[in-house]
Amino acid sequence: MSIAKRPEGVTIRAVGERAGVSAMTVSNVVNGAGKVGPATRAAVLAAIEELGYRPNIAARRLAKARVTTLGLIYSDRGTPFIDSILLGALRATNARGLQFIAQAEERLTRDAAEAAVRALVQSGASAVLLVPPFAELLSGSGLFAELGVAAAAIATGQPMADISTVRIDNRAAMAAVTAHVAQAGHRRIGFLAGPESFSVAAERLAGFRDGLAASGIADDPALIVRCGFDPLSGAEAGRTLLALENRPSAILCSSDDMAAGLIGAAQRMGLSLPGDLTVTGFDDTAIAARLWPPLTVIRQPVGDMAFQAVEQVLAALRSRVVEDRVLDFELVMRESVGRR
Repeated sequence: MSIAKRPEGVTIRAVGERAGVSAMTVSNVVNGAGKVGPATRAAVLAAIEELGYRPNIAARRLAKARVTTLGLIYSDRGTPFIDSILLGALRATNARGLQFIAQAEERLTRDAAEAAVRALVQSGASAVLLVPPFAELLSGSGLFAELGVAAAAIATGQPMADISTVRIDNRAAMAAVTAHVAQAGHRRIGFLAGPESFSVAAERLAGFRDGLAASGIADDPALIVRCGFDPLSGAEAGRTLLALENRPSAILCSSDDMAAGLIGAAQRMGLSLPGDLTVTGFDDTAIAARLWPPLTVIRQPVGDMAFQAVEQVLAALRSRVVEDRVLDFELVMRESVGRR
């Protein structure tokens, strides 16, 4: 009677023997380091699967084979957008056998952001992921060079000289949804712009204006209101536009949460959507399809952005390279856009 060997008893040397390679080659495959040919990598992965090998994270930490702890700083706890980023980062770190620490910081100042990074590093983080506006607050500060940690920012508006970024073209995305609403016959279009401290807010506002110009619609500053990305701010800003004597027939929002607040405010005012008012969102979080009417939105691949940001910080730890990745967006059309 044979007894199956427990996975935790399988050594890296045993995997190498099964694959016909050295233990160092197995280590390079597991850690994503060194140069390993496709055939050799396939043989090592097959041996790992066959033997049930599981990397010893504690041993790898002691050996300093690769980063073992990655931190993330975020604000706006509990929003669907942040939830998507957290889930994407967690999946990426789990896939690579990394430890993951997430820290909320509600004070949106450089001092608070620097303190949050230092706290993560003291907790063992070798790399840090940033959610807006923390990248904007910390870019140019010299903090990451001082601490010797890598950093990547998720969903920023623009590239940064000292922080890797993964994003979409926010300007082109907002121009696309603006043109779509204009093509539905709307000529008086309002816009809820995000806070100035967020680089995406400037890009989306520029895109809105691009879309108006391309559609032959004059830019009316009275129809642009700045607010936070949260539902409460969206409701308050929406009421400002809906109280105008000549109110807009459509209001475009810089986030799904803004749009959710606006829709609630409009319905409490007795407006029918999309008959009386067209509303659009941005991000395509879980709430977008659950609202009534379901939101027409720009979809950005938030989970994939978080996953790729993890790849960026791991690469930066090896080579100190700063990289900007621009992913594709999609205009998702649902029932919240009515024709005029």
